[in-house]
Amino acid sequence: MFKIVLYQPEIPPNTGNIMRLAAVTGCSLHLIKPLGFSLDDKYLKRANLDYEMKRLPLLYDSLEDYRAHYPHSTLYFCSTKAQTLYTDARFRAGDSLVFGPETRGLPESLLNLSPPEQKIFIPMQPQQRSLNLANAVAIVTYEAWRQQSFTTKFE
Repeated sequence: MFKIVLYQPEIPPNTGNIMRLAAVTGCSLHLIKPLGFSLDDKYLKRANLDYEMKRLPLLYDSLEDYRAHYPHSTLYFCSTKAQTLYTDARFRAGDSLVFGPETRGLPESLLNLSPPEQKIFIPMQPQQRSLNLANAVAIVTYEAWRQQSFTTKFE
């Protein structure tokens, strides 16, 4: 299915909710260090409930380290600074959906790694700053899965 990649996540309940989302959608979860919490965090476990034992996230020291493990995976960077609507992206099984840290989003240096069509955004009212990370991941993940006709093939 898809790879959900959290670049330097900071808030344990968001990551716990995303772990649960990954489990129910058949996606794998990949975390890029540094993390703003310990994987033993009680808030992470509370949000994740019993899903943590089924699908543990994979950890990487950097995005470059992640890319070395999945050189053929297309990376889609989700950002409020992007110009391509997330529904206009053409997702394929095995693609990586990359999201930035809650307080600052993805850095420009990472956004500059991909062409405009791989930098996607979720529309919002102009006066608003951003969506909650777990909500944004859910929106994009379900759109990507919808484009695959909701196949249930798990990684």
